Amino acid sequence: MLDVRIFATVFGVIFVAELPDKTAVAALVLATRHRPLPVFTGTALALVVQSLVAVAAGGLLSLLPERPVHIGAGLLFLVSAMFMWRREAEEEDDAPHSPPPGRFKTAFLKSFLVVFIAEWGDLTQLGTAALAARYRAPVTVFLAASAALCAVAALAVFLGNRLSAWIHPRHTQRVAAVAFIILGLALVTGVL
Repeated sequence: MLDVRIFATVFGVIFVAELPDKTAVAALVLATRHRPLPVFTGTALALVVQSLVAVAAGGLLSLLPERPVHIGAGLLFLVSAMFMWRREAEEEDDAPHSPPPGRFKTAFLKSFLVVFIAEWGDLTQLGTAALAARYRAPVTVFLAASAALCAVAALAVFLGNRLSAWIHPRHTQRVAAVAFIILGLALVTGVL
């Protein structure tokens, strides 16, 4: 059974955390060089596979005693928040580019590989593992994290250039850091 509260929590945390992430920037840059559909499809598949890996890792963590896992997950969120807060906003190329017509397979594979490799050990992957360990609802966490990551990929691919004109990536990064701090403190103190 899908727990809507857990789904909404995981979706919100991962969505906000992924907005300023390097994988979103990679999808945006790839979309300036290739057609949007293969870039989105390759990016989305890579993110779904990485969510599966993260949930599996979280499932292993869930075999440990609950309170130490919550404290460890909380500390992970706090450390991640510190890195998010301190990380410099990544520069984006503002020059307009028109994607050339190309082969779907080439753009798909390039997008998949770039995002798949970039996502290893990423803060959102670690956050997904921690949430899977915390909630012990692997299907719900997987679906929510995958949906959040794919939603950000869609924004990056289809609306990336326009979105960057409205919302500075640094502000989104700070909001994600604050969300991770709140979640981390809640886990460490036992509120969640």
